[in-house]
Amino acid sequence: MSTHQTTGRLYGVGLGPGDPSLMTLRAAEVVREADVLAYHCARHGRSHARRIVERHLRPEHIEERLMYPITTETTDHPGGYRGALDDFYEEAAARLAAHLDAGRTVAVLAEGDPLFYGSYQHMHKRLAHRYPTEVIPGVTSVSAAAARLGTPLVEAEEVLTVIPGTLPEEELTARLAAADAAVVMKLGRTFPAVRRALERSGRLAEARYVERATMDGERTGELAGIDPDSVPYFSMAVVPSRIANARRPAPAGEVAVVGTGPSGPLWLTPESRGALAAADDLVGYTTYLDRVPHHPGQVRHGSDNKVEAERAEFALDLARRGRRVAVVSGGDPGVFAMAAAVLEAAAEDPYRDVPVRVLPGVTAANAAAARAGAPLGHDYAVVSLSDRLKPWEAIAERLHAAAAADLVLALYNPGSRSRTWQVGKARELLLEHRAPDTPVVVGRDVGGPEESVRVVGLADLDPAQVDMRTLLIVGSSQTRAVRRGDGELVWTPRRYPGKRDANS
Repeated sequence: MSTHQTTGRLYGVGLGPGDPSLMTLRAAEVVREADVLAYHCARHGRSHARRIVERHLRPEHIEERLMYPITTETTDHPGGYRGALDDFYEEAAARLAAHLDAGRTVAVLAEGDPLFYGSYQHMHKRLAHRYPTEVIPGVTSVSAAAARLGTPLVEAEEVLTVIPGTLPEEELTARLAAADAAVVMKLGRTFPAVRRALERSGRLAEARYVERATMDGERTGELAGIDPDSVPYFSMAVVPSRIANARRPAPAGEVAVVGTGPSGPLWLTPESRGALAAADDLVGYTTYLDRVPHHPGQVRHGSDNKVEAERAEFALDLARRGRRVAVVSGGDPGVFAMAAAVLEAAAEDPYRDVPVRVLPGVTAANAAAARAGAPLGHDYAVVSLSDRLKPWEAIAERLHAAAAADLVLALYNPGSRSRTWQVGKARELLLEHRAPDTPVVVGRDVGGPEESVRVVGLADLDPAQVDMRTLLIVGSSQTRAVRRGDGELVWTPRRYPGKRDANS
């Protein structure tokens, strides 16, 4: 390719997934006219990228074979595996820079797309700021795999998650559990861990396997039946669209009691997100259901906040009919929430054989504490001020005991439209044991659009400013509050008076 510039031009050329006919017209044009063709390869010297462009090679082409010094993480390089590769990329970039400085046009060949897990990007980072550069996009292996499977990857508002199989197994499991649809790249030796992660996340039955998509030796099938010893690097796991594919196993009814955290998707754990996406039916208090992402095909059963027992039995009845049910609970389902109601019903006939799982969530006390600092840094007690299900006498007795033991107190359900006096009564009771200036964190709608977190002294706590969306954290005698440039912070030291060893 002729040029009137003082330096040559750099191209990162995406060649597509392997079939030469899937190269773009622009990619073929650049390859034919370039002065230098550079491609990465292992020590055996063979290059898939070169094979793809073979029909476009000219005798005048200068070929730069960029041969990796290592293909495993075993090396005696002083900088380890990463150091050996960094040296290789620097040397390779220097070789290409020499051609560019001589005015030659250099095309670096990249299978798939150059900037999608491609080796070209290492040349791009070292050279693109120094020379005129153009990146030619290519059909990715992900797109090719979906095409060969003949299955949609994502539909409507689904999100596709692309995951390298080299991640730790626990991380793979979490990301697969949370994904609507997913592709796991870089299998080969990682396949056993990826398979276990798919199984642990409940996605194995949906997963498909694609090897060498569009190339000679292509293989596809159910991932669960693939022999791990037969899996090469050029393969991937595909968990396709839940909406578009009827590849889910026959329904096996169950109830998952799911904690959504105090507010919104940011507080949702990967496990909970996956259970919500996989459910046929969502059951819960309407306000909590509104926080859950919508998935086509699901049925939502909203109800009032005061029918926990009826809601639990309704969910268990759905599961007995083979439905996968998610009972949606705010915060953590085991803390003043739906898990106890579901388990109480599940312990009786006719629900004893219905599988029930409880999935934890961020509870309001932890969320409010984090916003304020670390008021729960030492021993604490959690008490609900609601006397709807237990007498006030029991609440008062527990408050007395916890306060006398100098525990920090997290107070749930402090007040509502029909309960207006409990906060004032609790304040009076606690002042019998605590100093008037004891820090109290007043957290309202934490994580939500109307979030407010204030710190007041116990004697100044105003019951009129407390409602059901509020959580109170009352400090112990050791809790400290300090005003800084970024606001007031509250913490309870881990060290307690009379204990010398702070590491215990």
